[in-house]
Amino acid sequence: MSSATSKPRSPMAAPRSFLWARRIFLTLLTGFVLVPVYVMISSSLKPLQDVSGTFRWLPSGLTIRPYIDIWSTVPLADYFVNSAIVASAATVCSVVIAVFAAYAVSRYRFRGRRVFTVTVLSTQMLPGILFLLPLFLIYVSIGNTTGIALFGSRGGLILTYLTFSLPFSIWMLIGYFDSVPRDLDEAALVDGCGPLGALLRVVVPAATPGIVAVAVYAFMTAWGEVLFASVMTNDTTRTLAIGLQGYASQNDVYWNQIMAASLVVSVPVVAGFLLLQRYLVAGLTAGAVK
Repeated sequence: MSSATSKPRSPMAAPRSFLWARRIFLTLLTGFVLVPVYVMISSSLKPLQDVSGTFRWLPSGLTIRPYIDIWSTVPLADYFVNSAIVASAATVCSVVIAVFAAYAVSRYRFRGRRVFTVTVLSTQMLPGILFLLPLFLIYVSIGNTTGIALFGSRGGLILTYLTFSLPFSIWMLIGYFDSVPRDLDEAALVDGCGPLGALLRVVVPAATPGIVAVAVYAFMTAWGEVLFASVMTNDTTRTLAIGLQGYASQNDVYWNQIMAASLVVSVPVVAGFLLLQRYLVAGLTAGAVK
């Protein structure tokens, strides 16, 4: 009776073996992602003596003391302010410059246009460590010649992060602006807008997902960068990625505070990603398909 009433499988339906394989793979992938998160959360709620010993999946006692001590063990608040200022400024500068540069490449034909786009994209092929020593020497030379302190300052770190986020941002927005119909620009020009007005009033609102994707990329690049921050900063301009090393002293490593601080540091990035997720996905895909 049950076989008579069961619905026949569609010829286009995936085989049952594939469905079960997909479920198993997704389950394993979920566990692979969530297990480290659980270890971080559980370790951040344990006393130091429990974390320093053999790891136990079920903690014997929980405490929020590590979340209180992280602010006094190291100047975490100062590092948080430095990272917020540097990452926000680098994001704003990257987005503003990339919008104008990408719009010019997308809408105008000029000599050297192809060379410019290839050069911008080719910079992403080189590892960042190759730029460390040249930038260090340039900043020191500028400081000795003009008195402008770029080395060890937030401004120097912002310029450093622009060298990484700006090329990719320009390249990505070029593809996104190409997908925006040129008729919108022409309609804005007919209505009395100049090229700048057409960009700001018509094209930018239509390209909001792509701009948000660029902003998220630039912010995440600056927020978690370690290599250049470890060289280009000092005790007053140190960022969070470097400041977390302060929880390791000569005598002990405060593992519970490191885990607590890592979770606190991750909150802005995770919250921003969740809030802007739909714009981010649309921005990463819309510019690639016309």
